[in-house]
Amino acid sequence: MTEDTFQSSDSVRSGRPLKHVQTFPIDGPLPLEMGGELHGVVVAYETYGELNAARDNAILVCHAISGDSHVARHDGDDGDEPGWWDLVVGPGKAIDTDRYFVICSNVLGGCRGTTGPGSVNPATGRRYGADFPTVTEGDMVEVERRLVDGLGIDRLLAVVGGSMGGHQALLWATRFPDRLRGVVTLATSTRLTTQALAFDIVGRNAIRRDPDFKGGRYLDEDTAPAVGLALARMLGHITYLSPEGMRAKFGANRLSPREMDTEFEKQFSVGSYLAHQGNKFVERFDANSYIRLSLAMDLFDLGDTPEKIAANLRPASCRWLVISFTSDWLFPPSQSQDLVRALVALGQPVSYCNVVSSCGHDAFLLPDELPVYGGLIGAFLENVTDDSPKAVEDDDLYVLSPESIFGALRRPRIDYDQIGRLIEPGASVLDLGCGRGSFLAKLRQDRARKLLGLDIHEGNILYCLQRGLDAVQADLNSGLGTFPDGRFDYVVLSQTLQSVRDVEQLVREMLRVGRRSVVSFPNFAYYKLREMLLGEGRSPVSSGILRHEWYNTPNIRFFSITDFEDFCAKRGITVHERLALDTEMGRLVEEDANRLADMAIFVISK
Repeated sequence: MTEDTFQSSDSVRSGRPLKHVQTFPIDGPLPLEMGGELHGVVVAYETYGELNAARDNAILVCHAISGDSHVARHDGDDGDEPGWWDLVVGPGKAIDTDRYFVICSNVLGGCRGTTGPGSVNPATGRRYGADFPTVTEGDMVEVERRLVDGLGIDRLLAVVGGSMGGHQALLWATRFPDRLRGVVTLATSTRLTTQALAFDIVGRNAIRRDPDFKGGRYLDEDTAPAVGLALARMLGHITYLSPEGMRAKFGANRLSPREMDTEFEKQFSVGSYLAHQGNKFVERFDANSYIRLSLAMDLFDLGDTPEKIAANLRPASCRWLVISFTSDWLFPPSQSQDLVRALVALGQPVSYCNVVSSCGHDAFLLPDELPVYGGLIGAFLENVTDDSPKAVEDDDLYVLSPESIFGALRRPRIDYDQIGRLIEPGASVLDLGCGRGSFLAKLRQDRARKLLGLDIHEGNILYCLQRGLDAVQADLNSGLGTFPDGRFDYVVLSQTLQSVRDVEQLVREMLRVGRRSVVSFPNFAYYKLREMLLGEGRSPVSSGILRHEWYNTPNIRFFSITDFEDFCAKRGITVHERLALDTEMGRLVEEDANRLADMAIFVISK
């Protein structure tokens, strides 16, 4: 096995004292949601960058279960102590400390400076140990709020968190909606799955059944439940990976474990890896803290149905970015999609991307997909800071189609102009298959309105955010279940219908979601296409929409203006307006449209 095989999101962490940590005492008692209260609470935190004169550039980063306040290095002055999210936080990075004032605190119940089971109980003069009360993530957020107040910040630019940190970000948005402008959640959920809950239960049992646990009083007896805590971490670490990732790490050399000093089984390579991760975790984490924090995560619950989730998210008034990862089975993408569905139903501005990754739950802490998730975070924060349209050069607004049905010169897309004129000023618009957001960007420049794009490609979602637009990743062929009835004034499908598998389903869904729908498509009865087929006996090919060969084209529907008119008539669909275009000449076609127009635009409704 190579050294790289043992690398993980935990590889750089240690239990050494943090050089730049600060502490903030919480005034008065802290009432707890599960009953009781804590006195003399102290929160450990670190800050990065400078708070500006307006005090409106502050970002709170919330850590996952095993994190702490040390989210990143401080100007390279930390020796060999990297932060747990150096990939994302720092000068010129996605969370740019040259622009933003970043705060990260150790959570209540932790073991890196904030009051937790290892702290001294002021009422007894002894460490809390097992007597430390049950805390919730709501209690953690309340401590964070008091810290933010103490730093003199009235409103955060954003709260960012992954996994358990994502739970805290959700609570910030719903409990203190007037205290933040944006939320970024990564690999999180509105509550844990029962499967995830089961893993935590087994982990806590492993700790409690360790003979050295001593009923939670192990610190008083100068011992520690190292075996139980290591087993809990080993079990947890399995859930952070993915089948693909484990196969890549250990599939080819499963009987080649690393030689290491451990009492855990190491017959298999994955066994030595887990033993290494478990032993390393014991060096820096407290078992009682692990019990309390994992229980707090298990108790978190913002609902398990669309109705409950929407009801709990209703108070929020911020802009949202939700990121999931395709191979995350601990916090599966479906849970992020449930969150997005609720936000869309509430009419809250949201962007979503399910980032392709084989790294499992840990993907948001690893460099593999950093260009995508880091790019999304950076663009989103820019949008929250300044929500004016972003000027991004984009060839989608033009077509290059020499000797094709879409013009011989580089020219503006006439269909975008015409569709824009058909949409009423101020109307809300959902653009299906939005691509890089060219049409939405054009609409936004023309009029102020609520806009949302939908596209299947993560690169297009990133591009839309870079333009200052909201976009949700989804597959049109799976329907529009994310969107409730009548959510938008207009649903637009531009030059995409010919590539849709189930046309009837999609059109039906468009008419359900939008008050009116606008559909544009190439007219395959255009006379030049007829001549190509009849004269040359070949499937038409051009450098425009028909740029593909017959065997690899995404255009699986070859229909005409007349065909679509018949489709609407047979289904009782009202056609409010029909425009026929000659995009080569840049003009409307009034007569014999089915032969002389190369593109059509229909405005339809139920």
